[in-house]
Amino acid sequence: MPPPADIVKVAIEWPGAFPKLMEIDQKKPLSAIIKEVCEGWSLGNNENFALQVADATNFYITEKNRNDIKNGSILRLTTSPYQTAVQLHERIQSSSMDAKLEALKDLANASRDITFAQEFINLDGISLLTQMVESGTERYQKLQKIMKPCFGDLLSFTLTAFVELMDHGIVSWDTFSVAFIKKIASFVTKSAMDTAVLQRSLAILESMVLNSQDLYHKVAQEITIGQLIPHLQGTDQDIQTYTIAVINALFLKAPEEKRQFDEHIVDILNCPLTEMAHILAQKQLRSIILTNVIRSTTPINDEMAHQLYVLQVLTFNLLEDRMMTKMDPQDQAQRDIIFELRRIAFDVECEPNNSGSIEKRKSMYTRDYKKLGFINHVNPAVDFTQIPPGMLALDNMLYFARHHQDAYIRIVLENSSREDKHECPFGRSSIELTKMLCEILKVGELPSENCHDFHPMFFTHDRSFEEFFCICIQLLNKTWKEMRATSEDFNKVMQVVREQIMRALTLKPNSLDQFKSRLQNLSYTEILKIRQSERMNQEDFQSRPILELREKIQPEIMELIKQQRLNRLCEGTCFRKISSRRRQDKFWYCRLSPNHKVLHYGDLEESPQGEVPHDSLQDKLPVADIKAVITGKDCPHMKEKGALKQNKEVLELAFSVLYESDEYLNFIAPDKHEYCVWTDGLNALLGKEMTSDYTKSDMDTLLSMEMKLRLLDLENIQIPEAPPPIPKEPSNYDFVYDCN
Repeated sequence: MPPPADIVKVAIEWPGAFPKLMEIDQKKPLSAIIKEVCEGWSLGNNENFALQVADATNFYITEKNRNDIKNGSILRLTTSPYQTAVQLHERIQSSSMDAKLEALKDLANASRDITFAQEFINLDGISLLTQMVESGTERYQKLQKIMKPCFGDLLSFTLTAFVELMDHGIVSWDTFSVAFIKKIASFVTKSAMDTAVLQRSLAILESMVLNSQDLYHKVAQEITIGQLIPHLQGTDQDIQTYTIAVINALFLKAPEEKRQFDEHIVDILNCPLTEMAHILAQKQLRSIILTNVIRSTTPINDEMAHQLYVLQVLTFNLLEDRMMTKMDPQDQAQRDIIFELRRIAFDVECEPNNSGSIEKRKSMYTRDYKKLGFINHVNPAVDFTQIPPGMLALDNMLYFARHHQDAYIRIVLENSSREDKHECPFGRSSIELTKMLCEILKVGELPSENCHDFHPMFFTHDRSFEEFFCICIQLLNKTWKEMRATSEDFNKVMQVVREQIMRALTLKPNSLDQFKSRLQNLSYTEILKIRQSERMNQEDFQSRPILELREKIQPEIMELIKQQRLNRLCEGTCFRKISSRRRQDKFWYCRLSPNHKVLHYGDLEESPQGEVPHDSLQDKLPVADIKAVITGKDCPHMKEKGALKQNKEVLELAFSVLYESDEYLNFIAPDKHEYCVWTDGLNALLGKEMTSDYTKSDMDTLLSMEMKLRLLDLENIQIPEAPPPIPKEPSNYDFVYDCN
């Protein structure tokens, strides 16, 4: 007979004694269980003891997490979190260097547990650690030359403990002094610093900036770009990652007015990071990241890829101000840019005032503006009042005219010599293309928390967006000619150009030249071939008998999709736990029982390699108790998250299960596919319609296949009842040729 569900069989260790096998009744108070264990070993003062998981985590067992204990778990009887905190609080103040080092090492390890962390923080432990960093390091720096490894370890474990304690979110970051910030900043700015100390210091600075606007200002005054650059030139990818993360954090929190400055007046390398605009575009920083990170022999890991993606997004977001600025038709300086475009295109100098009547000059301007492809020939400034792309489109046009003058003149003159209906309007095309490129690169959107999609080619040029535009405007003109388009085909041409750009970007070219060559291979003819190939795989028959057959088959296919979704829920999925820090990988697993009546879920120590058995998932949620499935911004865990996390991509992956008395089980799917599988499966369990994009795609694919099978011409063809037998293996494999 199986044991009751509330009884868990475990082994309990105590130093110097044989482990005990015990049955723990989960209905009993934890204090009663600890008392029973202590009495078994004749230990008094049972309130000074606690149970701990006997593995690398050493997490304390509490009333909150006791349901995580699994059958076969090994526990350890140890001193209570309070007693341990008191002991460590005393030990880290020891006058003996060795004793202090050992105590800090134990503290760094113990601080990962939130129960211990709460007790240590209650003893004002955070203040003690910050005082040790502020004043204690001076005392040890005198010994640094003769005891350098020991000094590095002391500081490293002190900072590690500090980071672990702060990660629990118990203490506000706003409580730290300027002296502490200066000390942490000094560890980053020193030329030779222990790697572990440097890594922790960079992590602390990043967290300070992201969690406190006040600390952002203080940190930004202490660090300059020139001081961070040496860390990017090293070979340690973790240090490089943390360095870029600090730059990203400072850039993200910089007030709008601090992001803009005149790069010709300010000394970039010694500039505080409060002055952030164009710093990221500076040749030295960009080329160092390109050479030492992107083109390094070390493969780029996911965390580095994410930081490079964030850097790319934040750099392009500098364009948002111009993108959302309308042109003032009365502003002479802005109108002069349009005059400059006309001058470069037609090689006309400003005519003297007596060169003709006002009407004649107006007529001449109107004719030229029409050739330049503006919609409003009389006053082209009106074309740039649409936002987006606003003034950014005019900036791009001027950059193209000045830096690619031959191509600019050729495009303008080439189109002005065509018939009116066949000319590709340069002005209108540039405005719409700039708007399209902003949409593709998501200019103005916050970076996603989970995205790693950076493009190396944007790190190869100081003016990468403008160069990107210059390549694409020439592509647009080329595609227009290949399509033999007229003015009525403008939107069709833009759709083709968008497809060409998107397909070239998916290949992740390493340089702008490589991107350009990829576009050369994606001519309009090639796009037509690709479309034709895709269309043949998605044939859609519209005759009435075919439509009736589709309607008849559709319920069968929907039932098949439903069963697949429920089977996937039975297999289960590993989800990341919602955490304030991306680098802390904590997981939990959820799966549906085979009878489709219960959701089993529980925490995991690491990402599993296969399915997790039901009996190892201690928490249960009966399907009958589920009231609704909530998605997106309506989820409670999305309302709680900070501004950085509330971005479009995370919102698209979030869903929650509402059950019982307004309780929620919150999810963030690892990707869009898993999101669709789970929301479909949960809706199917509740008897609701499955409405995800994945369901629509599966329906189209399976329906198309089933239709083709049923419409095969099988007249006079004998269909066997059983599949044909598998042929025997050949006597030898001499006919096999190894291409390698």
